[in-house]
Amino acid sequence: MAKKYIVLDTETTGLEVKQGHRVIEIGAVLLNDRKKSEEHFHSYLNPARLIDEEASKVHGITNSDLEDKPYFDEIAEEFINFIEGSTLVIHNAPFDLGFLNNELQLASTSYPSIEEICDVEDSLIIARDKFPGQRNSLDALASRYDVSGYDRTFHGALLDANILADVYMQLTGGQSKFEFISNGNSLSEQDKDAENLIIDQIEGLTKISASKTEIKDHEKRISEIEKKYSNEAIWRKF
Repeated sequence: MAKKYIVLDTETTGLEVKQGHRVIEIGAVLLNDRKKSEEHFHSYLNPARLIDEEASKVHGITNSDLEDKPYFDEIAEEFINFIEGSTLVIHNAPFDLGFLNNELQLASTSYPSIEEICDVEDSLIIARDKFPGQRNSLDALASRYDVSGYDRTFHGALLDANILADVYMQLTGGQSKFEFISNGNSLSEQDKDAENLIIDQIEGLTKISASKTEIKDHEKRISEIEKKYSNEAIWRKF
């Protein structure tokens, strides 16, 4: 039986879990046969504390956005059931794991750690091994692999999980199309096969459809962000 891969990302109130910062958004996308499936987990969370201003500038989530959202312990069982037995793909895994394990322990001391129920692959380590000495942030990798079509005005857990899924498949499935051409030389048959494989993977990607509630929440948040920063989101221009 094929291993279950899930690409995961979180957004938080700040950078240091030891300072009491909490998870405010979780996004996770299931991969089937190296393609994004429609199965995903997504939730905004009430952290029961204020969000750092600098963090809010990154992900655009405000304290008022989360007032009516569930606490982590309300979604913990659903989250565990979704990820259990999978290989989690996370960019800079120690950061997300530290926050998620903290949330699990705060919710119930009987909950296992993420590492006890899942394998973990850190895509940042894979990228650093493949591109030593280069910038390997998610944005840098997305640019390197020409992963486009996403609004990057603000970070978001489900958004970044989708981008990371595209990046991860490129990182682990072969070279980018630009790397097949060197000094004007023609492609070898092996390179052409690899290029066709990548094209097939891209064309076969499954579009994840958001629920009506998620679309409503997203539209509300985009409008609030635009009002707060007096700036039109790039997403509206496409």
